[in-house]
Amino acid sequence: MIQSLVLFNDWLNSIVWGPPFMILLVGTGLYLTIRLGFFQFTHMRFAWRHTFGRLLRRTVHHEVGAITGFQAVTSAMAATIGVGNIAGVATAIALGGPGAVFWMWMVALVGMATKLGEATLGLKYRQIDADGRVSGGVFYYIEYGLGKRWKWLALLYAFLAGLAAFGIGNMVQANTMAHVLETGVGIPNWVTGLVVMALVGVVTLGGIKRIAVTAERIVPTMAIIYVIGAIGVLISFYDQIPAAFGMIFAGAFTTTSAIGGFAGATVAMAIRYGFARGIFSNEAGLGSASIVHAQARSKPYNQGLWGMWEVFIDTLVVCTLTALVILVTGVIQTGQTGAELTASAFSTGLPGLGGWIVLISIVLFSYSTMLTWNFYGEKSWEYAFGSRVVTPYRIIFIGFLFLGAIGGLTTIWDVADTLNGLMAVPNLLALILLAGVLVKEKVDYLKEIRERAEREKNGENEDPPPPPIS
Repeated sequence: MIQSLVLFNDWLNSIVWGPPFMILLVGTGLYLTIRLGFFQFTHMRFAWRHTFGRLLRRTVHHEVGAITGFQAVTSAMAATIGVGNIAGVATAIALGGPGAVFWMWMVALVGMATKLGEATLGLKYRQIDADGRVSGGVFYYIEYGLGKRWKWLALLYAFLAGLAAFGIGNMVQANTMAHVLETGVGIPNWVTGLVVMALVGVVTLGGIKRIAVTAERIVPTMAIIYVIGAIGVLISFYDQIPAAFGMIFAGAFTTTSAIGGFAGATVAMAIRYGFARGIFSNEAGLGSASIVHAQARSKPYNQGLWGMWEVFIDTLVVCTLTALVILVTGVIQTGQTGAELTASAFSTGLPGLGGWIVLISIVLFSYSTMLTWNFYGEKSWEYAFGSRVVTPYRIIFIGFLFLGAIGGLTTIWDVADTLNGLMAVPNLLALILLAGVLVKEKVDYLKEIRERAEREKNGENEDPPPPPIS
């Protein structure tokens, strides 16, 4: 039975990640990039000033929402900065060769526009009930942006997203965590599974506010530690960095020869695994992050700017550092894959310390990812099946964490890839159809910024209060 399901998934995966889907994925990002005037390239300084720059200036604007814009992006990054940046990058290189990294970059560059669109629309079309509960996400911008006749597509997305949460945000995370703890410190998989079930349950029962507070503390700290560790390795192997970039660019367009334990890779493999692991890492195109961005006390397009940075930091910074560490240390020749390959690279570059950095990063990143994806999944199925499904969903989600911890790595990753592709299709179609709305949001936001600057120039420093909740 299990073998039959694996074979079915292999067949479905080959269709989902075939040329049509890759064209849709990258084409959507490219289309939005053009419609928004290449905003992610021309307005990076502007985006900084109105996101992280506002935190530094302690600027406060009065908006309606459950959490702050920064908490929303750290919660979203809790889902994206995880094993995809550590094990996912290593798997992409091990299976697709160094050239896979180039195609991860391409997905990220156009994905910045995609994520901008998802965060913007998620907040624009969110719904707030009489009790002040905020709900938003792809299903809401499909239903309220495209109209009631498209609700079937919203329901399809909600069902697939709730299902996908068991893969990308559940079993993959638990499996990777269990594997590194078993190989690193000898903790049995089943023990990790039980502990993770308890720790995830304690936080998720508190809802999005508790998840946001936890993510706000974990994500920035661990991201900084991981980045510093990676930079330390690159300093030790600085003379190999040009060669590493050469391998990435050459492997993107030519077949990579077998070396040591590395079996080599074709250009098609580089593209396939670069795209798949790229979207697994930054989730641009999945639409999942729109669920938590919709909770923010922010304006739609401003939250979209946070979404841009989410992709930039996740893939163009963290994933790139991981890839370079693997390539400069030469561990690709060992034939290892996944988190084991990344841990080997860090241990080679920082003996005694590097392995611990990877182990602790995986534990905390995967834990924070589980928290956010539990929220994504329950909100998705709440939309599809009603509020009565929330508690059962949480219980089932927690149970699957144990199954992931004791399961097989390759099969779980393959199933997660398939589910990711399936849930992305309805979202990508919606983004294309709502591109005009995004353009208007951009124009209105830039106009508002100019008017705000004029008011501040005239001594009017406060924004008007938010409209009442209806």
